[in-house]
This record gives sequence, C-alpha cells and structure tokens, in this order.
Amino acid sequence: MKFCVIGAGRMGSLHAANIAVSDRAELAYIVDSDKSRAETLAKRYGALAVTSTDEPLSNSDIKAVVIASATDTHADLIEASVKADKAIFCEKPIDLSLERVKACERTINGFSLPVMIGFHRRFDETHKAVRQAIETGEIGFVESINIISRNSSPPSYDYIKTSGGQFLDQMIHDFDLALWMSGAGGKTKVFAMGAALFDPQIGELGDTDSAHVLLEFSTGAFCKIECSRRASYGYDQRVEIFGSLGMVSSGNLHNSAIEHWNSKGTAAKATLRPDFMQRYFLCYAVELDAFIDALEGATLAGADFSAGRRAQQLAEAACQSMISGQAILVELG
Repeated sequence: MKFCVIGAGRMGSLHAANIAVSDRAELAYIVDSDKSRAETLAKRYGALAVTSTDEPLSNSDIKAVVIASATDTHADLIEASVKADKAIFCEKPIDLSLERVKACERTINGFSLPVMIGFHRRFDETHKAVRQAIETGEIGFVESINIISRNSSPPSYDYIKTSGGQFLDQMIHDFDLALWMSGAGGKTKVFAMGAALFDPQIGELGDTDSAHVLLEFSTGAFCKIECSRRASYGYDQRVEIFGSLGMVSSGNLHNSAIEHWNSKGTAAKATLRPDFMQRYFLCYAVELDAFIDALEGATLAGADFSAGRRAQQLAEAACQSMISGQAILVELG
C-alpha cells in the first residue's frame, strides 16, 4: 500500500519513518515546498521527492496521503485528496479557522475512504485503559475529569506566531481526550482563563503560556484542563476521572525511577520523559497501524473528521471565553 507524506518537517519525518518500517505500507513520495528538505528525507527512505502534490495525487498507485504540512494548508490538501480519491491522515488542527473546517467537512460528506485526524494520545495504553474503565461502568457515573498537560519547554517564537494559539495548538489534544474518554457531546459550556505568566514575549505575540479551562458537559459532569508551555521537571501528562463508584487515572512515564535506601531513611528520584515525542513515540506507530486497518476495511479506531471539528469548537470557544471573560455555550454536533 503506497503512501505519500506531505510535509518534511518534524511530524512528517516521524510519519515517514513509521511508514518506511511498516510491512504493510510503502513510502513512495515526500512532498515539501522546500526541495532540499524533501530530497533529504526522501533519500533516507528511497522515496521520490517533489515540491507539488500534483504528481502523487494523480498517481493511481498512491492509496493514502499523510498531511503533516503547515496548518493553513491542511483543509485545502484534504479537499484535493478527496477529489483524487485518496485516504487521508491529517495532523491536527484541521485549519486555523473553524468556519474553514466546517466548509471542509461539507466537502468530504459522503466520502467513502478513511479520513483520520492525528490525535495520537488516543493510542496510549494508559489512556485507553482509563476509557475502558469508563465504558465498562467500573467507576460508575462520571462526575469530573481533571487533565494536566504541561510541556517541558515552549516552542520557538516563530512557531507560536503561526500555531493558532495555546488552545488550538496545545490544548486541542486535551479537548479531544476529554470528549473521547467521556463520550460527551451536545451542549457544552466553556469557561477559560489564560496569560503569559513566565514569558512576556509570548504575550506580545498574542498568545498565552499558561491556561485553564472548565467545561460543563450536557451530562452535568465537569472537566478541568490545565496547560502550561513549560515545566522545569519534564513533560507532565496526567488524567484523572472521578465517578460515583470510584476513580481511575493515567500518569506520567519515566525514563528512570531510582530508590535509595539507607540508615537515614529512603529517597526516590524519578525522571520524566523530556517531550511529547518520547512520551508518545509508540503511539504514532500504533496510530499508523489503525489507519491502515481502516484502509483494509476495519472500523476507524482513531479520530474522524467530526472529532477534529468538535475539539476545535471547544478550542475556539475557550479563546472567546478568555477574551470576553464569559462562559461560552457550544453545541457539539
């Protein structure tokens, strides 16, 4: 099954590597507007390097495209891939504009091939176990969800300028996680606060480095999400779900966990994974397998287009709430 990867940056390189080692896929094309970057990545895996999608999208041997280019190109590339009858895997977010996302959704209505959005955290084993505990009724009626999401260090200022902001870039993963785990939908109330607490320059760029969001789902359950672009001790990802019959949580993964015992007592030191790539590295390979499964006829196990749109609805509402200081009511279709 031949693939085309669009975008030769960090995420495109990661997806290209996973496709190249898969015994179920073949990496045929790398597309990037930077010819040198495309050639460097393509040479690594024996693929063809091109600067335009024209050739791979018109090639009937290409069955799927992976879109990992700049966010403002995603919706156009999704629509072009639909017209070319290619299955689509697209990194989040779908676009910087929710209206553009909705227009794109109308375009793909009725499309028979898989369209999957890259919310890789769904494929983390600990997160999957939490969701299973909810689905089986192990903790009863879900009353509250608490999510902590702290990056070890902020991205570059150049990245922040075009990222769409902390809610759309970073917290969108947490919005999807909350909806996926809880199964919530319908009318959702969103209240958000954010600030540039530790880096004024991020504030000058119109973004935040620290943000808190409170959601009230139609079931009556609450969800609190805390995000920071910096944690001095490593990449901090925790989820806790509290229900009428108990609580279930997923915690951090560690590079090392050392315990020291002597006559003075005991001491423990655990080192967190330093970034999202190391924390969720295996998830990307599992995510690719799930996409290929869907190509072969299985039910799509990852986030579909509508899930990407719903997460973006919450991100946009959070931004509106932060600016207005008021709670925003969103109807999640």
